[in-house]
Amino acid sequence: MGDHADHPEHHADHHADHHEAHDGHGGVNAMAVSATLHCLTGCAIGEIAGLVIGTAVGLAMGWTIALSITLAFFFGYLLSTLPLLRAGLAISTALGVVLAADTLSILTMEVVDNAVMALIPGAMDAGLVNWIFWVSMTIAFVVAFLAAWPVNRYLLQRGKGHALTHEFHGAAPAAGVRRLVPELRTSTLVAVLVAFMLGGLIVSIAAELGA
Repeated sequence: MGDHADHPEHHADHHADHHEAHDGHGGVNAMAVSATLHCLTGCAIGEIAGLVIGTAVGLAMGWTIALSITLAFFFGYLLSTLPLLRAGLAISTALGVVLAADTLSILTMEVVDNAVMALIPGAMDAGLVNWIFWVSMTIAFVVAFLAAWPVNRYLLQRGKGHALTHEFHGAAPAAGVRRLVPELRTSTLVAVLVAFMLGGLIVSIAAELGA
């Protein structure tokens, strides 16, 4: 536990060098895809939650967008912090590592995501029970992924970004209460997100056909 808490950058450099050496086999590319998907799921959860809350309480569009962006950062950081806490890092150390690892990736996603939504006619004004919203959101997430992937790859090649957290993902839980920290795999989060968005699209289409 002490070695992890005190030398996350040292381990990150080692892992980044290892994967960069095997880039011909897709090592860094695969890590960048995983890191980008991990950030994307957190951002998506936060954005959708913000839109649902904003719509439910009747917030103005500007406040709803602000809430969605705030929650996107919160859930993005949260999903990266949990594996570090589970592995035994102190909260302050884990937060420091996550802020350094994820901020640029999440920021890139949020800028691109919201820009795409603003450019698609009617997307920002569409309600949650509207197929335009779900299709636009899907397009925005895909474009945000494509924009953030090279950012994460660049950081990984230099021992930064998700290289700082990679070694802790899937690590055996530390003793005590940390065993209770859930292990949320990226593949599971992506599957749940896709299912949720498909459900929203189907409900929207059904509502329009019913009307």
